Amino acid sequence: MISEINRRSFLSKSIITAATVAGASVWTSRPILAAAKKKRAMTIDLVCGAIGVRANQKQAIAYAHAHGFESVQPAANELAGFSKQELSELQAEMKEKGIVWGASGLSVDFRKDEQAFQKGLKTLPKLAAGLQRAGATRVGTWLMPNSDELTYVRNFRQHASRLRSIAGVLGDHGLRFGLEYVGPKTSWTAKKHSFVHSMAEGKDLIAEINQPNMGFVLDSWHWYTAGETVEDLKTLTNKDIVAVDLNDAPAGIAIDEQMDLVRELPAATGVIDVSAFLKTLNEIGYDGPVRAEPFNAALRKLAPEKAVAATATAMKKAFQAIN
Repeated sequence: MISEINRRSFLSKSIITAATVAGASVWTSRPILAAAKKKRAMTIDLVCGAIGVRANQKQAIAYAHAHGFESVQPAANELAGFSKQELSELQAEMKEKGIVWGASGLSVDFRKDEQAFQKGLKTLPKLAAGLQRAGATRVGTWLMPNSDELTYVRNFRQHASRLRSIAGVLGDHGLRFGLEYVGPKTSWTAKKHSFVHSMAEGKDLIAEINQPNMGFVLDSWHWYTAGETVEDLKTLTNKDIVAVDLNDAPAGIAIDEQMDLVRELPAATGVIDVSAFLKTLNEIGYDGPVRAEPFNAALRKLAPEKAVAATATAMKKAFQAIN
């Protein structure tokens, strides 16, 4: 993948209970999965880094195949260095295993000073070219929902300018570019000035960027913590969504007190209506990756194979709503 700037470096770390992953088992129901895919276009996606698993591109593909995932995050840093032969062999392996590309992360640090931004922008064409050669078509990133230095308007202008430049480079390489708003009130009130933290504000920013390859990275967690509904989802089309994250929330915590890095695997608690979320995405014809990003301490303590298996089990349970 393009080496994603990790949100955990900006927000405080938290611990979550081990109950989420209790009883997890390897997902081996491939006949059921094959039948289910006829009812949907979206793919059940594996992002190893999001569940605390270290894996190179080939290892990630192997994990995905072994546990019934249908897509995997492309590693742009690796893919950019592959020879034509190596890439051809990788693509053949993916085709044989029925695995397609999900969405890559973004390496450009557009949140800090101009020097850091320009440095990242300079390296982006090579990474974008690597994704394009591999056949990947999606890149996503997240928006910091606050600032101590920039007012909302100044931050909005800076984001629009910088993200427009990034979108241009990605678009030149056939890549769609998604933005994820961060919804929890505990996040956007944590600094002096709030910033984009809802779908409506995200739409404003995307409109201001005004590039044809722009859209959302849509997360059930942020949809829930932003107080949004199925009706909000219905305002979107497939073209508006680049990637999707699927998560649940801890029980017994008021919505305005939920902390961004204290989450559960999909369908673990039922606090977030992931069934309605997925059904609506399916109804509007979303055809991209859906991946878990639970920031779950208990999950990260598991051995890699068990962490992938637990995530597969949770995703299978969540997708029963549309299978």
